[in-house]
Amino acid sequence: MTQDSSSPAALAAADPPLTVVRPSRGWAPLEIGELWAYRELLGFLAWRDVKVRYKQTVLGAAWAILQPFAAMVVFTIFFHRMAGIAPDGNVPYPLWSYAGLLPWTLFAQALTRSSQSLVAQSNLVTKVYFPRLVMPLAATVSALVDFAVASLVYGGMLVYYKVTPGVELAYLPLLLLLALATATGVGLWLSAINVKYRDVRYTIPFLIQIWLFVSPVVYPASRVPEAYRVYYGLNPMAGVIDGFRWCLLGVGEGPGEMFWASVGVSAFVLISGAYYFRRTEDFFADIV
Repeated sequence: MTQDSSSPAALAAADPPLTVVRPSRGWAPLEIGELWAYRELLGFLAWRDVKVRYKQTVLGAAWAILQPFAAMVVFTIFFHRMAGIAPDGNVPYPLWSYAGLLPWTLFAQALTRSSQSLVAQSNLVTKVYFPRLVMPLAATVSALVDFAVASLVYGGMLVYYKVTPGVELAYLPLLLLLALATATGVGLWLSAINVKYRDVRYTIPFLIQIWLFVSPVVYPASRVPEAYRVYYGLNPMAGVIDGFRWCLLGVGEGPGEMFWASVGVSAFVLISGAYYFRRTEDFFADIV
């Protein structure tokens, strides 16, 4: 016996799921399950961000290589040869420098894109309902494409300098996750604030520039007195950059006090940023 497609039961089954949107009060829950339900939208927004960024460009994805490579050349000439800054261990400075620039470039790009994601896509915020957390998360994920392209160059550098990473390389995904968590947490704070105060976008390049020099990108973390290492680890990127060099080159220290301090601060920034974002997202569509 077949069911009539025009029957009430069949029509009810064909209706899309109903979503009821209610204003949240106080500290709204993160609703991770809703984020998972919109995972396809997150992937679409991330891939669209990648395609739009390199559309009608001469070099295309080569920009992902040019940025860290050009910075490595500048650092090698001015900080290593002229200022005399030497890396830990007997490794070439270009190789050591690029190992720090990989996570730093990922962090800087993810932070910049996520902090501006709501304002840059205001048409979506005002017209369509979906978890607003998807937008800064997609902007952060899109930075992984540039990281993957830039990593190919570093693989060639390892072959050129005849350096083989050791078993420490297994820790690299955890450090990558820590860099993304830090960028996401700060990006959630800034993206929510940027909706109300548009001058935040002008402070982001300045913030990233200052953050670069308080992170061990151009100098080794060993130059920081040991008594201050834990406090230095309050900068989450200090533990990430130092850990990258330990994983890739076997120089520096493994996960220690500075690293775990970075993990704690990164977790706090991510969780607090997510809750602040959810608390303030009710007015996004009204003022964006």
